[in-house]
Amino acid sequence: MPDQLRRRLSLFSLTLLVGLGMSSWITRTPDVRDALGASTAGMGLVLFGLSVGSMTGVLSAGPVVRRRGARPVILVGSLLVVGGVVVIGLAAAAGLAAGAFAGLLLVGLGGGLGEIGLNIEGAALEAESGRPVLPALHGSFSLGTVVGALVGIALTALDFPVVWHLLAMAAVMAALVAWAMPGIPAGTGRDEAGRARASAPRERRPSVWRDGRLVLIGVVVLAMAFAEGAANDWLPLLMVDGHGMSATHGSLVYAGFAAAMTVGRFAGGPVVERFGRAAVLSVSAVCAIAGILAVVFAPSPVVAGVAVALWGLGASLGFPVAISAAGDDPERGAERVSAVATSGYLAFLVGPPLLGFLGEHLGLRLAMLAVVVLLVVAAFAARAAAPRPRVTPPGPPAPRPARAR
Repeated sequence: MPDQLRRRLSLFSLTLLVGLGMSSWITRTPDVRDALGASTAGMGLVLFGLSVGSMTGVLSAGPVVRRRGARPVILVGSLLVVGGVVVIGLAAAAGLAAGAFAGLLLVGLGGGLGEIGLNIEGAALEAESGRPVLPALHGSFSLGTVVGALVGIALTALDFPVVWHLLAMAAVMAALVAWAMPGIPAGTGRDEAGRARASAPRERRPSVWRDGRLVLIGVVVLAMAFAEGAANDWLPLLMVDGHGMSATHGSLVYAGFAAAMTVGRFAGGPVVERFGRAAVLSVSAVCAIAGILAVVFAPSPVVAGVAVALWGLGASLGFPVAISAAGDDPERGAERVSAVATSGYLAFLVGPPLLGFLGEHLGLRLAMLAVVVLLVVAAFAARAAAPRPRVTPPGPPAPRPARAR
């Protein structure tokens, strides 16, 4: 198998692994909530473990990648996700909210580390091949959520114990890690120039956040991650508590969201090539706004369930396309990807407790309007994702063609 194809398949497999782990416990969220005896606000605090772990992983990943490369970060992150799924299952069986918090902390930590490593590796492959890679890479995550959600729905309908479900999924994920890691090259993202500078007289480079364009891209990532994370954290409970669906039907709606995300991401590469990143991000934000508003104000559960597909399509390309725009820099691409991904994980940090607090007082349906507000801002900020203008180096003027006599 050619090295680039093996590398691509390995990246896709490791990204799919995270989706499997996430959706496996998300589809069992109502069962976990009941096993823990937690209220809506209490579940928000439990989910906060995922946010804290994610932010910790993202903040620590960038410096490690610059020193060691993306490969060890991806390996450690993948193993932490597998271990976290095991801990969540055991905590649910024991009825320990603190254990579920710890398991989600591990999943978030591993996902945060892996997110940075995989995106840096994907951006590097994108630069080498000259074709969009990140939409399909994130599509693999969404595909994993679809597969995991379908398995979770079936096992929920069968009243299969949560602990055995999650332990079995963790075994599958561990097998994926063992197969995929040999295909990830060493050294991607390592800052060799930075090492040389470290041995020279100390000279501090300006922060990447001094680039106003990158700040706007970070705003887009923040909003799109909030839209995606709101569905990942709350959609099954939103459909159960907000629209009166059964737990099985609520999980089925979440599977529809994940399927829409998958379709949008795998189909997104040609769309981005045809219309450009800025236009795709603006339209995506508007599409997500329309879907969320339809879910919030839907007169029936059926309408809400259909509108979730629009929500998923709108949120599908936001994160990967914005990350691709952030990496559009030949010198500091890995550092910029790390910085922008960090802004996205701010949404995962504040999202669960914020929406849980609002849901406790306003209901989960109205709480989703907070997501809409951020998406409106993102629709206008998306212009920053346009390609950088190419600057022609100064030089002697081109000679004029000789005039015909």
